Amino acid sequence: MKYLPVLALTVAMSACAAPMSPGVSQVGTSQQPPKAVAQCIAQKWADKSQQQVISQDTLANDMATDVYVPGQQPPNGAAAVVRPNYSGPGSWVGFRAAGAAGSDTTGDIQACL
Repeated sequence: MKYLPVLALTVAMSACAAPMSPGVSQVGTSQQPPKAVAQCIAQKWADKSQQQVISQDTLANDMATDVYVPGQQPPNGAAAVVRPNYSGPGSWVGFRAAGAAGSDTTGDIQACL
């Protein structure tokens, strides 16, 4: 029983270090927390498109969020993928293109980094 907490910690850490799915390409990293980066991306896309933008938390406490391109729907639509940075503080940001994203979406994401 003494080793159960160590085992749980090891499993949790390996889950955080797991690589992203093959459909996600890296856009960049930010020193800002994931919540701030996700809100910035959602605001840029909403202002530009004048459409509703859907954000979906994938980890508790806004630690990881998928921000869907306007007109895209969860769970498989084109989205900015915002996660805690794998090495140090801040955020790692990727983009999952579901074949329906505009060419300037990654530029909008980079503006929030």
